[in-house]
Amino acid sequence: MNTTGPADKGLRLIPFRGLRYVPERVGSLSAVTSPPYDVVVRPDGLHHLESADPHNIVRLILPQAATPANRHHQAAATLERWLAEGVLAPDPEPALYVYEQRRGEVLQRGVIGALALSSPADGIVLPHEDVMADVVEDRAALLRTTAANLEPLLLTYRGDTYGAPSGPLSGEPSGEPATPPGGTAGVVERALGRAPLLTTTTEDGFAHRLWAVTDPTDLAHVSDDLARHQALIADGHHRWATYLRLRDEHAATAGPEGPAGAAGPWGYGLVLLIDTARYPLQVRSIHRLLRGLPVGRALDALAGSFRVRTIDGPLPEALGALGDAAATGNAFLLAGDGRFHLVNRPDEELLARTVRNDRPTAWQRLDATVLHATLLDHVWRIPDDPEHISYLHDTEAAVTQAERTGGTAVLMHPVHEDVVRELARQGVTMPRKSTSFGPKPATGLVMRSVTFD
Repeated sequence: MNTTGPADKGLRLIPFRGLRYVPERVGSLSAVTSPPYDVVVRPDGLHHLESADPHNIVRLILPQAATPANRHHQAAATLERWLAEGVLAPDPEPALYVYEQRRGEVLQRGVIGALALSSPADGIVLPHEDVMADVVEDRAALLRTTAANLEPLLLTYRGDTYGAPSGPLSGEPSGEPATPPGGTAGVVERALGRAPLLTTTTEDGFAHRLWAVTDPTDLAHVSDDLARHQALIADGHHRWATYLRLRDEHAATAGPEGPAGAAGPWGYGLVLLIDTARYPLQVRSIHRLLRGLPVGRALDALAGSFRVRTIDGPLPEALGALGDAAATGNAFLLAGDGRFHLVNRPDEELLARTVRNDRPTAWQRLDATVLHATLLDHVWRIPDDPEHISYLHDTEAAVTQAERTGGTAVLMHPVHEDVVRELARQGVTMPRKSTSFGPKPATGLVMRSVTFD
């Protein structure tokens, strides 16, 4: 995903003093980590993480209190206390961090750093989804109050291919001949030969390792390489919008200074950059939970506009049927009444009336587009707000919560990454929560406080 403009118009990733847990002060690194804030299944997952360790990072990213303001101030007070008690401590010098995740055959490696924030018109960082204003406001208030980037965004770019990356967890070559990589890929590969700063295995079975990169030559290689690239936001659109809002707030109250402009340290945001030419991401679906809509009423409203048939069998079989149907057109799986109902073959005249026609054909045909424009807005008439719709990454959790609450789970089929990337290149955003790229970085392994920059 290279840019064609001058090198100084690409990505600019700088070292920072990572804020990390002190292993001797916590039960285990695994016990204090968390999935990203929007992946935590609430309330069950939240309570589980809170009870795993009194210092679990969820107390910072999802603090619990009576009001939003109290939640944010509680997170700030907790962060300040953990720093004072030595539970968290900044690294002694600024660094970029090589980060590895591994589970079975899934291997992902990238670089964590502070990315200079760019305006959308610059085309350096490409979003592909819309955001919800209330979520951005909440995240901005949390980051503003804590003065910290508590979890990295996941960004992808297409680097140069120099041969296969090394595979085993030891970091040794896999046995296949490969040309030594250069640029950022070379820095990542060379880090594997050193002892990591930390290793841990989280509950989801992923093994995590982290290395600090401080050598000036290595830092220069990364800087020169990334300056030729643009990136796609794979995960973290609301956090990216939050970064931009806080940058603009601080730029408006300060004079020009520093390489990131008037915003100073607020002109950068914590990100994980993955080169998908070497480490392709997985693309998964984000499902909808419609709280006030029973399955029976949802199905009745579809009469005459979609084909509906009940799938006899367990969830994997139903998801297989969804995949088959999605290969030929829009398809959804409804659940919540103890069964699964495949919804597909929408009426073309209905789509023509409800889906806007001033967007590319690929956008008009997205399942998420049809779900929101046709089903939610027109057929079911459900407002897209947190009171009526929840977004869940875990398929079984979506089904369970629908059955528990008497609502309807709308299970989605994932969008191909090439479709996402091409729409982003055209400047077209997809409906919010259309995709879930992964594996996502574990929250809590490294954070960034603007007070240490």
